[in-house]
Formats: sequence, structure tokens, C-alpha cells
Amino acid sequence: MKLKFIIFIIALSTTYWSCSDLLTEENKSGFTSETVYTDPQGFESLVSATYSYLRAWYGKEEGYNLMEMGTDLWFQGVDNRRVDIMAYNNMQANEAGLGETERFFQILWRRSYQAINLINTGLEFLPKSGLSPALQATREAELKFLRAHYYWLLTEQWGDVHLTTKVLTTAETTANRTPRATIYETILADLTFAVANLPNTTTQYGRITKPGAEAFLARIYLTLGRNREASDLAQKVISGYSFRLVPRFADLWNMSNLKNTEVIWACNYTNDLTLSDLRNTTTNPDGHPRGGNNGHLLFGMTYERTAVGAIGMQRDILNGRPFARYMPTSYLLDVFDETIDARYNGTFKTVWITNRAGNYTKRVGTRTIPVTLKLGDTAIVATKFDIPNNIDEQKTYLIVDRPAMYKADGTFNGNALFVPLSKFDDPTRPTFNEAQSGRDVFIIRLAEMYLIASEAEFKLNNLPKAVELINVIRERAALPGKAADMRVTAASLNIDFFLDERARELAGEQLRWFDLKRTGKLVERVRKFNPVAAPSVQDFHNLRPIPQVQIDAVTNKEEFKQNPGYNN
Repeated sequence: MKLKFIIFIIALSTTYWSCSDLLTEENKSGFTSETVYTDPQGFESLVSATYSYLRAWYGKEEGYNLMEMGTDLWFQGVDNRRVDIMAYNNMQANEAGLGETERFFQILWRRSYQAINLINTGLEFLPKSGLSPALQATREAELKFLRAHYYWLLTEQWGDVHLTTKVLTTAETTANRTPRATIYETILADLTFAVANLPNTTTQYGRITKPGAEAFLARIYLTLGRNREASDLAQKVISGYSFRLVPRFADLWNMSNLKNTEVIWACNYTNDLTLSDLRNTTTNPDGHPRGGNNGHLLFGMTYERTAVGAIGMQRDILNGRPFARYMPTSYLLDVFDETIDARYNGTFKTVWITNRAGNYTKRVGTRTIPVTLKLGDTAIVATKFDIPNNIDEQKTYLIVDRPAMYKADGTFNGNALFVPLSKFDDPTRPTFNEAQSGRDVFIIRLAEMYLIASEAEFKLNNLPKAVELINVIRERAALPGKAADMRVTAASLNIDFFLDERARELAGEQLRWFDLKRTGKLVERVRKFNPVAAPSVQDFHNLRPIPQVQIDAVTNKEEFKQNPGYNN
């Protein structure tokens, strides 16, 4: 799929990118939409290209900011660039300094609509593509699925947005604000077609399949409160195909095990990092959004910086290149019972081993204590507990404990050293400074189907079934001999329990903001568990501000206005 995408981009560059210093306005190649899209290989390149826009959302800082941050799970790390999004302050479109935030919103907005227009183009040219009737039906199903997915991202983030199923060949200066309910009618129609026409399996990893479309449709049904349909479809995916939970939660994240039995649909990247080169303007026209997976950069703590108190460490491949964008709230750490739940150690990194021997000093309370570290010694331990000073003083390694991370009011005390999320680490990168990773992003995995079905059955008041389904996930997560301790009863179930369980299972997987919004709990739980964002978060933050550049560009400004609460 990646090779075909490159061919497609090269073809487009000849036709449309005539402003390049290397190109003239004369189309010497003869490539046009008619010649490219009516050729089977050219049309297949178009379909592959529609998948590529997923990489603007998944595994990128822009996507993490809008899909995971501003929730109950994350504070800003020391090097976070978008505190306004994290803490819901100064997000008005007329605020000074919004330029970079505007860029984050604009990239995702623009890329989604570019994908949709390409999809609409594909649907228009499909009958003339030269593909067999059977393959035409499959590609139509793929295109409609992807259109539904991009519109889901748009309407959940921005509400009533512009809806079009027609091809745009020239700039359009008017835009509509189609009601969210109408957009969901289009989404459901597209997904229904996709489910009916997609194959059960694929030989090209990353293509959507029938169970993938069913799984996503189950997510949509849960969002819309259609609980019976959500549960039935999720359970069909669980039992009707060959997907299986990986026995150990931690094994999900091993770079050698990414194509595992639990993945229903993934945004695939490549280990050939030359295809992710940020300097390649043909394969990577936006720079950052189409590079490799960057998740490994964003959640790490600054283990290598002696300036913030770290000792015994220098940057290496194994421990990663930490951008320190996000640190967990105390709620996220505390929601795990690590004495019975293996997901704590499968989600976070807590120990660093000395790779830079030498003499150091560490601070304990008001004391400065000299220590000597040899290669292979423990250098740093990060813990969610409060370690008494008299114990800390006896250790040669640095202890980053609860008071070091959090103040008594729950806000962060230090956001350079903390317990970092490690799910997305990539020790297979070729150099310690490599920013691109070939890690695939799991968009939908089987565990989510159990969570969806259980929550839906709870809402339908079928508590025994809800308990049965949720306990499958909890037993998988149990430490050896602790399965009985991990099981819950009906008395434990409520919406907050399901949000807690989704935090334990899915933290960092670009679903949290949607979960809080879907359950009507965004403002409530941010105020309860994220004291940094609590003073600023308001109900209108259930929608994002529309990129100002879009509002400035339209001529029907009376109809196409900024979302309420912004630009006031």
C-alpha cells in the first residue's frame, strides 16, 4: 500500500503542484484525473492514499492532543507545547499566541477534508476504474468506511460541520453547518454498506475488513446510545471471527508482536524510515503529520537530564528520546491496583538502569547525598507512593515519588520526572535520536469490544451479562494467581466504573476524550481528577474551536460561525 501511495503522490505532483520550483505549469506527463483514476493501478493508488490521512490523527502529537489530552488522565509535561489544549485556557481564537494551537486544529481539519474529497473522487470514478465488479464493491466499501471514520472524527471534535459527498474540483467559498444528527445518518449509511460488502480478512495489513467495520459501528452505536445494537455487534466481533485476546497485556506492545490476534484494525506505519523522512516533501508534504509514529517521544520523562535531578543516565535507544509532552495525573496512576492488575507495569515504566557510570548527588528533603553508580546499577525508580526520607537516604538511586510529582492539591509538583507511559516505546529505532517509529497504531482491538458490550449490557440492565463480559478483560489483566481478586460483581458497575476500566485498559490509545464526551462526563471528571484544567474547563469545551483560517475563508460568515464559547 505504501508503494502505491507514493506512485499516486508523484502522479498528483505532476498535475497539481505546479507551483514547485522543480515543476512548470505545463502538464508534460499527461496525467489527469481521467487518466489516473480510470486506470486500475492508478485507482488502487487513490484508495491507498485515502488511508494515509489516518497518519495525521494516529500516532501524532496533533492527534494525541485532541483525542487524549484535556481529560482526567494527563497533565502537561515539562516540554508540552500546547498547555492551552491540555488545560482549556486561552483557547479563544482571538487570543494572542493561538497560532500554534490553530495549526494543530487546522492540520487535522484540513487533512480530514482532503481525505473526504479524495474519497468522494474515488466513489465518482469507481465505475470507470477498470476494476472487476467484485473488487469495485470492496473498494467502494473501503472508501465509504473511511469517509464515515473521518466524519466521525470531525463531528465529534467540532460538532455541526460541513458535510459533502460530492467532489470539489475548485475552491469552495461557502460552507454549511450540517447538524451532527444528519452527519451521523451519513456515517451509518456508509458503515452499513461497508459491513455488507467488505471481506472478512485481508492480505494487506491496514486495510479495513468486515469485522473492523462492525467493530467501529459498535463504537458508533454506543456513542449514539443504541445499546442493543452496540452489544450485539461487539459480541459478534468477539465470537464470530478468529480474534483472540493476547494472553499477557504487556505483550501487546512488543515491537515484535504488533501484528497479533487482538488487533482488529490498525494504522500501519513502516520500519523503512526513509518513507517517513520529514524532509521528503513528496511522501511527506506536511512535514510532521505524515512522518512515522511519534507516540514514543511524547510520553517519556526526562531521565537523561541532570539539570532536573536525574542521575546515572544518558540518552540511549532502549530508554528513548523523551519529549516530555504528557505526564499522568495521580488519578491515572491510582486507578490501578498493581498488586493484582498486571496492566500497571504493562502501561508504565518505573525503573531505569545506569548507562552512565559516575559520581552523582541526589536530593532527599533538604539534604544532598553523594552516590556512586556503576553500569547496570539501578539509577532511577519512579513510584506513585510516598517514600519516607529515611528510606530514600539509604538508596543509591534516585527515587521519584509521589511528593516529587504531585502537590497536596493534586496539581503537579514536578513535570520533568514522573512515572511515564511506556506502551509506545520503540527500542528498535536505529539511533537514540531517531524521531520516527515504525510502530503501528491500534485503532480498534478486541478488548474494546468486551468493554463496549459490557457497558451496553449494563445500560440495558442485563447485569449478569455485563459482569461476564467485563470479567474477561479483568481476568486477562490479572497477575498470576490473582484472577479471583480481579473479578467484579454487579454491585461494582456504574458509568464511572466503566470509565475507570477503560482508563486501565486503553490509556493513551486516543479514545479518552471521546469516552468522556460520550458519557457526558468530560467536565465533571476533568474537574474532579485534573486540578490543573479544572479552573478553566466549561461545558462548551465538549466541542473544539473551528480553525480560524476556515472561518476567515468562507463568504457566508453569518451561517458558518465559530463554535459557541470561542472567540468571545
